[in-house]
Amino acid sequence: MKRISYDIVIVGSGAGGGTVAQELSPLCRQGLRIAVLEKGPRLRDDEFTGRELEMAGALYEDGGGFLTADGTMTIAFGCAYGGSTVVYTGTSMLPPERVIRRWDVPGLTHADLDGRARKFMAENNAHLVEDGLINENNKLFVEGCRKLKYDVQQFPVNIKGCRGSSLCNLGCPNQAKQGTDRVQLPRAEQNGVEVVTRCEVLTVGEKTLAARVAAKPAGAKGDPSPWEPGDYQIDAKIVVLSAGAVNTPALLLRSGMGRSLPRLGYGFTSHPAFIIVGEHARPIVNFVGHPKSYYVDQFAESDRFVLETCMYFPFITAKSMAGFGEPHSAFMRAFPRLQMILVLACDEADAHNRVTIDKAGRPVVHYRFQPKGIYGLMSGAYTAAKILFAAGAVRVHMPVARDPTIEAGDAGRLEEIAAAAEFRPGKTPVSAAHPQGGCGMGIGPSDSVTDSYGRVHGLPWLFVADASLFPNSLEINPYVTIMALADRVAQRIREEVPALL
Repeated sequence: MKRISYDIVIVGSGAGGGTVAQELSPLCRQGLRIAVLEKGPRLRDDEFTGRELEMAGALYEDGGGFLTADGTMTIAFGCAYGGSTVVYTGTSMLPPERVIRRWDVPGLTHADLDGRARKFMAENNAHLVEDGLINENNKLFVEGCRKLKYDVQQFPVNIKGCRGSSLCNLGCPNQAKQGTDRVQLPRAEQNGVEVVTRCEVLTVGEKTLAARVAAKPAGAKGDPSPWEPGDYQIDAKIVVLSAGAVNTPALLLRSGMGRSLPRLGYGFTSHPAFIIVGEHARPIVNFVGHPKSYYVDQFAESDRFVLETCMYFPFITAKSMAGFGEPHSAFMRAFPRLQMILVLACDEADAHNRVTIDKAGRPVVHYRFQPKGIYGLMSGAYTAAKILFAAGAVRVHMPVARDPTIEAGDAGRLEEIAAAAEFRPGKTPVSAAHPQGGCGMGIGPSDSVTDSYGRVHGLPWLFVADASLFPNSLEINPYVTIMALADRVAQRIREEVPALL
C-alpha cells in the first residue's frame, strides 16, 4: 500500500467538490497541499461524441442505471471529472426563500445563500437562452401554457458558445456548458490543486482515507489516473466529502460513523420524474437547440410538481415510456414529431427513505414513493397532457393512464382519464434526478449529521459539501444551491486553517 499526505483532501469533483477546490486553491500559494479525489475518469474534449450508450457508460454511475433497493426507480448522477455538472442541462436556479425558511437550520439564512448563489451564477455565465437556440419543442410548451394561462418562465442556463446540439445530458460535445469541469476545477488546478481521477475512496478514518486507484480499462474513454493503480493510504489534516447524496452517506457508513451519527443516511429524497410525450401532425424541431429552456413551478407548493421542457434521445425516450408492442413502437417511429415535457414530483424526506450499504459496502437507496409525491406525479401528468393538447398534439402518451395513448378526440375527457389513472411502482417508469439529503444540516447528532457549515458533528476536521447536506427537498435544480453551501464550507475552512492544521 502506498502512503501519501496532504493538508486538505476533497472527495468528489462536482458542484460541491469543484467549488471547495476553487475557493481553497489560493491556500496552495501558502504552501498547503490540496488534492481532489474523483472516482470517475477525465475525458478529453474529442471523446464527447454524444452517442447515448457510449456516453452513459463513461459519465454516469452504473451507466445511468443505478436502481433503488426495490428496483422501482432509477437515480441518475454523474461519475466523472466534474461530477453531475457534466451531465445536467445547465439550469441554474436560485434557492427558493420558502424552502430555506422551512429547512429552519440554525445559522443558515436565505439571504446568505442567495448572495453566494448569485456569485456563482455570474461566474458560470448563467443567463437566459438566446432566441436562436429556442426550438419548437420549447416554443410549443410556451404556447400551450399561455393558452391555459399558466405562469411559464425561462430557465437561466450556464452556457457559453452553445451550438444547440441538445446533448447536455450526455456531456456537451462543444464544451459550452460551464460546469465545474470547465470553470472551477481548471482554476483550482492552475493554483496548484491536484486532481486525481479513477480514485475511489473506500473509507475515512481519523484524518486518513483508504483509497483505490483503478487502471483504465482497455478501450475505455478518459485518461489514465495520474497515480499508479493500487491501494493508497492518504493522510489529511482536513477532509471534505463531496461525493454526492448517494455516495457521501455510504462512505461515512462504510467508515463506521453510523454509531455516533444516528441520522446518517436518513432524510434522503430526490425528484421522481417521468416524461409525457405528445405527437404532432408534422415534424417539429425538437432535438436541435437547447433542450431545457422553460418551466412551470406554480404548482410546486399546492400540488407538489414542477414541469420542465426536455428532449431525450431515442434510448432514454423508449425506456421512459410505458407499455410494449405496437403503441410503443408507433410513438418511437414518430420521434421527429414528438414534443416532451418532464414531470418532476417534489417528494419530501420520509423516515423510510434513506441510504444504507450492503455487505460489500456499496450504497443502497431505500425509496418509498410518498402519497404527496405520487399525487404530484399524477397531477403533473394530467397538467402536462393538457399543455400538449393545447399546443396542438394529435395524441399524447401518458404513462399512468390505463391506456397510455390518448387521442386528441379524447382531450375533452382528459380529467376523467386522469381520475382513472393509476401509479404502479415498478410498472410506471420513473427516473429520479437531483438526489438530496442523507447528511442533513442541523443542531446536533440527534437531529442531523452536520452543522450549517457542513462540519460533521464531533469531528472538527471533517466536512460535507454536496446535496447530501439538504435537510429536505429543495424543489428545484440544486446545482447553484450546492455551490452556495460549498462556498460556506470553504469559508469556514479558510477561517480555521491555522487551528485545524
